[in-house]
Amino acid sequence: MSATVVAEHVAPARRVSVARGYRFELVKLVSQWRVRLLVLACWITPALFVAGVSQQDTLPSDTLFGRWMHATGWAGPLVMLGFAGSWALPLLASLVAGDVFAAEDRLGTWRHLLVAVRSPARIFVAKSLASVTVMVVLVAGLAASSAAGGLVAVGNQPLVGLDGRLLAPGDAAGRVLLAWLCALAPTLALAAIGLLGSVALGRSSMGLLLPVLVALAMQVAQMLPLPVAVRLALPGYAFIAWNGLFTNPAQLTPLLIGVAVSLAWAALATALAYLLFVRRDFTNPAYDGSGRRAITVGVLPLAALTAVTVGAVAVATPSTGSGIEQGKVQKSLATAFAHLYRMQTEQLHRPAVTEAQLRTSAACTKSDGQAAQEGAGNDWRCVVSWHLPGVAVTGTAIYQLDITSDGRFVADGDGPKEVNGYFLVRTSTGDAPNPLWQFDGNVDLLDTH
Repeated sequence: MSATVVAEHVAPARRVSVARGYRFELVKLVSQWRVRLLVLACWITPALFVAGVSQQDTLPSDTLFGRWMHATGWAGPLVMLGFAGSWALPLLASLVAGDVFAAEDRLGTWRHLLVAVRSPARIFVAKSLASVTVMVVLVAGLAASSAAGGLVAVGNQPLVGLDGRLLAPGDAAGRVLLAWLCALAPTLALAAIGLLGSVALGRSSMGLLLPVLVALAMQVAQMLPLPVAVRLALPGYAFIAWNGLFTNPAQLTPLLIGVAVSLAWAALATALAYLLFVRRDFTNPAYDGSGRRAITVGVLPLAALTAVTVGAVAVATPSTGSGIEQGKVQKSLATAFAHLYRMQTEQLHRPAVTEAQLRTSAACTKSDGQAAQEGAGNDWRCVVSWHLPGVAVTGTAIYQLDITSDGRFVADGDGPKEVNGYFLVRTSTGDAPNPLWQFDGNVDLLDTH
């Protein structure tokens, strides 16, 4: 009788709130030596790298904005962003999100966690939020550290954009910050894929490698001659679409599509991971992944999302081809040359001239006119023409263009020597880098004007 009375006064155990679970999972993550090393590396290493490279005689000119690391501190964080989007951010997503659920499988601690929290749904939310928090801290460290290293080593100087226009330090800072914020969207998509792999594959190491493998596959796809609609339907495109921020007017449409696609992937992958997690049988200590369900519930919905996105982009924009057309190439090259010519004019202390006075134009051919005049390749040859006030003779310069499938091109000067045939120009204060010798540009893949 007394035992019955005592039982009636025992209050049922309350579920742990999401906030408490989040704090607990965050402490668990940060207490791992691996995560602590990643945080330190992301907040220290980029500054040392950017500062060190900026002081070298040889710059990474094959990297976007690498040739300007001597001139401004805002080039460094963009070089770091290009490297991070290809390698660092997918690896961070794997190490943080790709193991957050699988670690409990390896340690056999699920039953203890379930007894304490009493809700698989709350456990999932807490672990997901903790992973996202750590990822945001890591990305913020990469951005802040690389910017600090560049500013300390070189200074707060103007940045040359991809259309040759000189961006004021404040404008450059805002665009650099926006570029890193946009790169956060595909990073979250990879982190969500890591969560999905960690839930679906259990103890298998493939869950840990899944974000890196997906990122590598998307990089390979971006190098293939795919239609623009397919290219934009992959979340990895947002890692390179930030290039459009550094033209005037900014090429925002591809970037916004890339960010939206990335966020859609992040939401869907997280929802699929949640669905698998709450339906899991936690009473089976030998559980080792969802097997066939990982394919039907995980892979097929993401493939369907990609197909829907391709169709939507193809219908909304004229993007069935490569997007790299002769007219666009000529317009982008002429615009960049006009702005950089004015910069060279200022270096040489010649009379100032405006873009309207120059009336710059470009005539470009691919494969000497023997192939279709569109698409990526290193066989574009262009002749740029311009006019100077009071001079009857039209100026001309030759460029060899190497255009990648994402629209970025490198224009390599091929004479005359006094314009673009040498990497230095002689000024009144000594030799200085010739802005017309070799420069980067960008073709808007969706621009139809």
